[in-house]
Amino acid sequence: MSALVNKVAIVTGASSGIGHAAAKLFAKEGAKVVVGARRRAELEQLVAEIAAAGGEAVAVAGDVREESFARELVDVAVRRFGGLDIAFNNVGVVGEAGPTTGISLEGWKETLDTNLTSAFLGAKYQIPAMLERGAGSVIFTSTFVGHTVGMPGIAAYAASKSGMLGLTQALAAEFGPKGIRVNAILPGAVDTPAYRAMNSTEEAQSFVKGLHALKRVATPEELARSVLYLASDASTFTTGASFLVDGGLSINRT
Repeated sequence: MSALVNKVAIVTGASSGIGHAAAKLFAKEGAKVVVGARRRAELEQLVAEIAAAGGEAVAVAGDVREESFARELVDVAVRRFGGLDIAFNNVGVVGEAGPTTGISLEGWKETLDTNLTSAFLGAKYQIPAMLERGAGSVIFTSTFVGHTVGMPGIAAYAASKSGMLGLTQALAAEFGPKGIRVNAILPGAVDTPAYRAMNSTEEAQSFVKGLHALKRVATPEELARSVLYLASDASTFTTGASFLVDGGLSINRT
């Protein structure tokens, strides 16, 4: 039996990478999916791919930094599919990088708004809809950076993503008694367009692969399967977790 039959899910950052793979996997496993991102054309293509495979999805384009977008995603889930059971808040950016003393206040705020405030806004509207169903699973995409590893030049990214883990724990404790589970995945390097843009040479890619115990980077589909575990009833006793899916990067010293 499929893992998400009769479930309704929201996936943000669904136009590419982990979000795109997760949306397709959720639909394959029986969920009706609301996919969100800024790029409407890519979302519509994703919806078409899901429909061609026998699934059901609807696209909502917008900016996760806007509270109205968080509200609209939930409104569409309730209006089109009758409720909400799962939310994968996956949007994230590295943001302004470089020496921390040189980062602009505007760049700092933009990174925190995109990564951390968007997670808060998502949960603010997703959790009440899940409470109407009596249960739910909220999942955030964080990172090992700022949690198990410190890396220079990306302070805003590290702060926003580690802050997300505090949000995860607070929400898990607050809403656990009402049946809501809240967890975060912490990926290592994943072969996405953003990864390839940041590591455009063979030398750079070889270096990044070597950081991992598995000596390779993940595919988006591998991360999606870990997200599916947290979304499904296979993880009904898992909440408040910082779920490393990093190919052993956090423990590797070779």
